[in-house]
Amino acid sequence: MTSEHRHPEAAELGRVAVLMGGSSAERSISLASGAECLAALQSRGVRAEAYDPASNGLNGLGDYDRAFIALHGPGGEDGVIQGALDALGVPYTGAGVLGSALGMDKLRSKQIWRAMGLATPDFRVPQTAEALPEVAEALGLPLFVKPLREGSSLGTTRVRVLDELEPAWRAARAFGDDVLIERCIEGNEYTVGILDGEALPTIRIDVVTDFYDFEAKYRSEATRMAIPSGLPAVAEERLAALALEAFAAIGASGWGRVDVMTDAAGEHWLLEVNTVPGMTDHSLVPAAAKARGIEFDELVWRILLTSWRHGETR
Repeated sequence: MTSEHRHPEAAELGRVAVLMGGSSAERSISLASGAECLAALQSRGVRAEAYDPASNGLNGLGDYDRAFIALHGPGGEDGVIQGALDALGVPYTGAGVLGSALGMDKLRSKQIWRAMGLATPDFRVPQTAEALPEVAEALGLPLFVKPLREGSSLGTTRVRVLDELEPAWRAARAFGDDVLIERCIEGNEYTVGILDGEALPTIRIDVVTDFYDFEAKYRSEATRMAIPSGLPAVAEERLAALALEAFAAIGASGWGRVDVMTDAAGEHWLLEVNTVPGMTDHSLVPAAAKARGIEFDELVWRILLTSWRHGETR
């Protein structure tokens, strides 16, 4: 909350729809995130109710005073549900239509960052399998192959040799026609949570798998979130400033997360923005908030308050 807005009481927030589930490939994670957020809001006295657009449609949303978005992936994180809520006049958490759409689109995010002079790994979006050898030659191996508009690292593969590239490209295409192929940055992976204009403590992500994939994010007990990150204070401040700049550059707001690779020379490379990050017991933003002294129910409350702004209009 910014200083010019007073903090409302739970009763003033009215009836809140916690949007969870949906029809994307991340449905199971959304249901888990949503359940955690719903319980936290109810513990704070908020009149919150679970709402699954996949089974309930959108018409019923007009009966609510505001929405807490815990939908991940296409349909929930890409501006679609945000546009529907705007049309219904229902305030909602997090980024608006533009920030959500750009955050979900890895290509457009990277194009914006590059235009601003912010470092992001070189990339290509090949349309045919025949173009793949040329892409590998231009970018060099190893590579990351990713669906252009998907989250939770679904459909993402780290490719070390040329023979792996076409199978990885086809696997990514199962999540949509457009596939991003990105130069692999060797180094440490960091993530910076953002809550209402402020950066949360940086987390270094240590995994035993090839990279921070779906298994490492949500299932593996071997994944480690290093907080403090191990970066010198000056480097952490620089990374936090970069994350805030990258987040604002795509029009994102409210809350989210920025993922970054740092190479051996200490240069930061922007990977992507998440405008509705996971909120499970394995998730990064709750861990970063806790390191700041913000317990989970308080974090969820503050996220809900991102819907209370601009005179209740967006």
